[in-house]
Amino acid sequence: MFITFFTELKSAGIPVSLREYLALMEALEQDLAERRVEDFYYLARTVLVKDESNLDRFDRVFGHVFKGLDLLSEAPAGDIPEDWLRKLAEKHLSDEEKAQIEAMGGFEKLMETLRERLKEQEKRHQGGNKWIGTAGTSPFGAYGYNPEGIRIGQKESRHRRAVKVWDKREFKDLDDTLALGTRNIQVALKRLRNFARTGAAEELDLDDTIRATAHKGMLDVKMRPERRNAVKVLLFFDIGGSMDDHIRVCEELFSAARTEFKVMEHFYFHNCLYEYVWKENGRRHAERIDTMDVLHKYPADYKVIFVGDASMSPYEIAYAGGSVEHWNEEPGSAWIERVTSLYKSAVWLNPVRPEHWGYTHSIKMMNELMEERMFPLTVEGLSQAMKELAR
Repeated sequence: MFITFFTELKSAGIPVSLREYLALMEALEQDLAERRVEDFYYLARTVLVKDESNLDRFDRVFGHVFKGLDLLSEAPAGDIPEDWLRKLAEKHLSDEEKAQIEAMGGFEKLMETLRERLKEQEKRHQGGNKWIGTAGTSPFGAYGYNPEGIRIGQKESRHRRAVKVWDKREFKDLDDTLALGTRNIQVALKRLRNFARTGAAEELDLDDTIRATAHKGMLDVKMRPERRNAVKVLLFFDIGGSMDDHIRVCEELFSAARTEFKVMEHFYFHNCLYEYVWKENGRRHAERIDTMDVLHKYPADYKVIFVGDASMSPYEIAYAGGSVEHWNEEPGSAWIERVTSLYKSAVWLNPVRPEHWGYTHSIKMMNELMEERMFPLTVEGLSQAMKELAR
């Protein structure tokens, strides 16, 4: 069973190694799970999952291999590990409840009755005390009460008496195969971190306080600056035109970035970077900022992130005067090259799906200018982009 668990995890795309599997086996030999399914679940998750984006996939594999709730309603009752039920009952049921179970024939009778009723029942039943359904007193089903209950198809336990099943899946929105959202984006952005202690000394330094107190023979409180993410980011957003289709995801990215990066400046451009950018779209023509001033103001240790679909006329990138909005004295490529020459850590995030990039010549041109550092605006793409910036 454990070998199957290991291979299923790898098949699901969770990067587990043989060393981690052996570590789990060693932990089981030391009885760290105390023969409880819940403890084994948390132990296995701690040892085998290295990235929080894989937590939901781990839950699904665990439920599949160990006959969790997500398959229980379809699985034969005989597939439920009876020794697990016994151990859980010994741990969680009172002496009175155990006596009730024994009076009804014990766990063997419980499992036999479940198999029979699964065969007899042909439709959903609600209430009552015999059929497998909801809100009744039958030992099988959901939202009812019976001290020896087996919960089937219920989101969570009501009385905390049902045998443990695996249907919680608290980490659905962390799966990097799911749609983008602010929380998903934050998870990906966390990969770009460089902690440092900066600012006023407002945090207690316990170790230094102990040393100083022992040295002086009296209390000597020592403080230190708070530990913060020291990464500094310049964020350039393409706005307008075809980017109107991607407003929602750009707003989510902007919101997540402002939360994650304490030092961040943002600017807007249209289609391609030219000689000026702006901070407020409503005043883009009245309050322009020279791009050269931006490059002079922010030093080379900043990380640069462009966000845009790079979908435009190739002339906008390659020729002076190619912009659709104004006469640009230099081609957009000249400004992209200035940025990538000054800021060695720079990436481009594209909301267009990668399989469509080859059909738009300007996307290929921009990717070449970015030295192949263009990534899709997905959770996985963001994770790869943050790894690139962290180099």
